[in-house]
Amino acid sequence: MQFSRIITPVEDTQVWNAASDGFSFVICFASRSGSGFHGDPGFVASWRSIRQNRSAVKVNGSPFKTLPEAEKVCAAVLGHLKERARGYSHASPLRAFIRSSGSAKSCGTIHPS
Repeated sequence: MQFSRIITPVEDTQVWNAASDGFSFVICFASRSGSGFHGDPGFVASWRSIRQNRSAVKVNGSPFKTLPEAEKVCAAVLGHLKERARGYSHASPLRAFIRSSGSAKSCGTIHPS
């Protein structure tokens, strides 16, 4: 899954998107001030099914400190969603882990709808 930066007419807005296997992912940068997205500072990730008319689901653990960290968690979510769609996943929620400074770090539990 390859994220691409979206160019918007709103200054200081940072948004990236990617789509794969029927799912769309968006990462945006939020800050406490400025003309972009407001909220806790960092990279906020969300996903939604392309085939179903449902709202996006925020990835728990957001906001992330770096864009690569958010991208890795999105890839983990996609893997879980693909397994679930094939019927290989258990009903339990996914616990995403990423590498941070050489050690595994939990980024929160992801509850797909």
